[in-house]
Amino acid sequence: MTAPILPPPTVQPTRGLLPVLLSVPHSGREYPSWLTDLSRRGRVSLEALEDPFVDRLVWRAVELGCGAVIARAPRAAIDCNRAEDELDPSVIADASARGIGPRARGGLGIVPARTHKDGYLWRRAISQAQLDERLEAAHRPYHAALGQALGAIRARHGVAILIDCHSMPPPDGRDPSIVIGDRHGRSARPWMTMEAMTLVRAMGYEARLNDPFAGGHVVDRHGRPGLGIHAIQVEIDRRLYLDDPMREPGPGFDSIARLIEGLAAGLGEALLGRQAPAAAE
Repeated sequence: MTAPILPPPTVQPTRGLLPVLLSVPHSGREYPSWLTDLSRRGRVSLEALEDPFVDRLVWRAVELGCGAVIARAPRAAIDCNRAEDELDPSVIADASARGIGPRARGGLGIVPARTHKDGYLWRRAISQAQLDERLEAAHRPYHAALGQALGAIRARHGVAILIDCHSMPPPDGRDPSIVIGDRHGRSARPWMTMEAMTLVRAMGYEARLNDPFAGGHVVDRHGRPGLGIHAIQVEIDRRLYLDDPMREPGPGFDSIARLIEGLAAGLGEALLGRQAPAAAE
């Protein structure tokens, strides 16, 4: 196998007056041939790991002036929403089975191992050196871009909000909903999370908090509410924006793009509104 080359993220600089940064870690669709050759069932089995078209759903918020960091590398190659030590020894040959976390144990470590439909994904495990190449190409640049952008926003406004955008398969037995995750209060102040819930409900959608998703590595790593940097994860039921086979954009696509735009605008304005009285004291 030749040395893997993965594309770095797309970075949209913040252009407006809102202290908002968007993150889209799971919508990368640039599959190198070495990756599909390594898969047991080809590209279609790897595409099942994507959050389909979420990178396109954020366009209205970007047009509003919000910054964005968007992964181009596919999640199957490297998951930017996992920590570097979330290793599955069935995928990383040199990894220890000791201390393996629940997500890696479930097949969704920093390099995903399997999906429910296709089972184990790979013809063989990769070495730690090959993993390091993927980290250097895509994972580390992604988090460096998030850190730099959030630092710049905070330097300008004194505060910042990171909105990490995802989509989820329809949960069994539940109506379509939006799930807000804040790592159970660790990545954002409670008032910010409640503001997000209120905004989602005001736009006509059911909102859930930390159920079934409380947020991953992105918000855990970059949310520092004590320093004025809040981070929330937003999970969108795919029935809300895809067609019935859930393969292409459906009739609700633009409505969800407007939802993300409204959430970004509302949270940014609320954060600035809280900052203004504090600055005047």
